[in-house]
Amino acid sequence: MSEQANWDVVIVGGGIVGAATLYKLQARFPHLRILLLEKEKALADHQTGHNSGVIHSGIYYKPGSYKAKNCVTGRRELVAFAKEHGIKHDICGKLIVAMDKEELPRLEKIYNTGIANGIEGMERITTEQIREIEPFCVGIAGVRVGCTGIIDFRGATEKMAAIATSRQPNSRVSLGEEFLGAEQHGDMTTVRTSKGTYTARYVIFCGGLQSDRLARKDGATVKEQIVGFRGDYYDLTEQGKHKVKHLIYPVPDPRFPFLGVHFTRMTDGSIECGPNAVFTFKREGYGKTDFDLKDTMDALAYGGTWKLFMKNMSYGIAEYRRAFSKRLFLKTLQRLIPTLTMDDLKPGRAGVRAMLLGTDGNMVDDFRIESRGNHIHVLNAPSPAATAALAIGEEIVGMAVERLKIA
Repeated sequence: MSEQANWDVVIVGGGIVGAATLYKLQARFPHLRILLLEKEKALADHQTGHNSGVIHSGIYYKPGSYKAKNCVTGRRELVAFAKEHGIKHDICGKLIVAMDKEELPRLEKIYNTGIANGIEGMERITTEQIREIEPFCVGIAGVRVGCTGIIDFRGATEKMAAIATSRQPNSRVSLGEEFLGAEQHGDMTTVRTSKGTYTARYVIFCGGLQSDRLARKDGATVKEQIVGFRGDYYDLTEQGKHKVKHLIYPVPDPRFPFLGVHFTRMTDGSIECGPNAVFTFKREGYGKTDFDLKDTMDALAYGGTWKLFMKNMSYGIAEYRRAFSKRLFLKTLQRLIPTLTMDDLKPGRAGVRAMLLGTDGNMVDDFRIESRGNHIHVLNAPSPAATAALAIGEEIVGMAVERLKIA
């Protein structure tokens, strides 16, 4: 165990939201000594490092919501950050494609939401224009979103942390150090970890998949619960890669909380297809059969989980079937690109999304950040949190100044 050390701020969680908070806080207050704790051996090792790598435009989100405002602001700042610091990225644009007439009103609604959210570089496109942009894609109408892109989120996370610690040599990122608990004593907090005990004036929790548990360890009352959904990907093989040039998305079904299986060109030149969305029996499990007893019991003992299952029974069963059947996965992909074959696909990676689920079985749709004493908790930061991370970091700094009186 290390000797007790004093810090101005301790940040728990080294995903991109935690790193962006460190970056923003250190830029605003270069004199502060900040410690960022990450339980894994590398930053961005869970949601950030396993997501689709997409710089989202903000076109889907309810106008006026935290998601909409922070995604648009955060995207522009993230792109500027990537350009300034040499982070691998490409503003390649994406297509949202309608494949039948019943999808056209939903496509128009998405376009109008984009207008309301101030999304630049949008245009309606015809069947012919879809073919010009993506020759193998079939659709009756579409929206092209020119400001959508792809980025190396791991690289961006590491750069934010590196810049922050270079501004203040006494700040530090500690890897392989797990948060165990905290006790507030007046204006100070004792933070216990797997490696030591620290005192801090302020603590900020950016725990992603563990955000509800971290809040409860901190003594906060959280009625909702994080439930994880694994998303499996396939990659296009060398013979199939030429069939996708940019990003291609279907029109999402409003009955379900995810965007649907889509095609993403990654920064390394590979093409990913996916993800599906299945309930996971391990919050940080990326294999189809991964299992953790505590995670499973926590999820299945929660009434909101069963209400979610009942509301989405047919969807959930279809997703599970697709998770274990390459042929069914291919059939879904062929709605957008009919010429895809089994030989065009090979198994890819997987990610897990943290969704804050209410007791009524509804997913908490917007970002949620709350304060408790001298502590701040990021309780819900689903997609597009990676895109919005710098804007979320700015929100957290603002909250720290206003509510915690940090200076």
